[in-house]
Amino acid sequence: MGFTVENTSLTQVVLPLALFLIMLGIGLSLRLDDFIRLRKQPGVVLLGSGLQLIGLPLLGCLLVTLFQVSGAYAAAIMILTLAPGGATSNMVSYLCRADIALSVCLTAIASIVTPFTLPILSFYVLQHWMSIETAVSFPITQTLIKLLFIALLPIFLGMVIFYHLPRWATRLQPVVKWSSLGFMILVVIGIVKSNQTHLIVLLEELGVVMIVMAALAVIISWLIAASFGFAIEQRLTLGIETGIQNAGLALIITGTVLNDAQMSGVVLLYGVLMQIPAVFLIIIRNLPQRKSPSIQN
Repeated sequence: MGFTVENTSLTQVVLPLALFLIMLGIGLSLRLDDFIRLRKQPGVVLLGSGLQLIGLPLLGCLLVTLFQVSGAYAAAIMILTLAPGGATSNMVSYLCRADIALSVCLTAIASIVTPFTLPILSFYVLQHWMSIETAVSFPITQTLIKLLFIALLPIFLGMVIFYHLPRWATRLQPVVKWSSLGFMILVVIGIVKSNQTHLIVLLEELGVVMIVMAALAVIISWLIAASFGFAIEQRLTLGIETGIQNAGLALIITGTVLNDAQMSGVVLLYGVLMQIPAVFLIIIRNLPQRKSPSIQN
């Protein structure tokens, strides 16, 4: 494909910093009360976590097989499915008038679990879809430690700050939010600028499978939640949390650890295309007739 790895400082320095700030922002918005839902409604939380951590990887594996995606492309898509949740899913849930508390809870669980699962499962993904040499050279322990420092530590740090200094944490939230957004935009611009032509080709090759995966993730999660009798707001949240991935976390694996611009391009492309079902849901949920109390539920 001719992908190039340029702007190394973006993937090695700016990207980890952006992810650290994003996770810090999540931590600043979390309260211990957010986890009470684990005891009050364990069913919907367990289902949501299962759909994120198990259901989407299975869906991704099925689609990669059906669409005959192979090599680095398949590995990148699978690594994406192993990085659920993130601040984006919380924002989309808010705009869709879904269950915000459930969204935050699921994001918190995924953010705590993923730094442990992502490095280990990425090794097996690389082993299956790429060469044995690539898998063997993948530093599992080093990657796990790195993710703990840039993904898990800031969440706990943010929660501690909020617990002891709630007013200061509230003022700090917008600063962290916009700073992290700015850093992430720099990373995206850097990758796109270096590989603009190849990203267009990538869109032609993988655009359909990515949109299908994002859409099916939302639809299947919705239907499963509906079969359990959960409210419409909870169905929306489960669909959003399953379909919206933490592209920044996946970029840490593909860009920072593997230093593979080809795989990073796949991750970046999904990060854009996954917004299509999200935008559709936001529009549908905010149509004038949807705001009527008689139709809202």
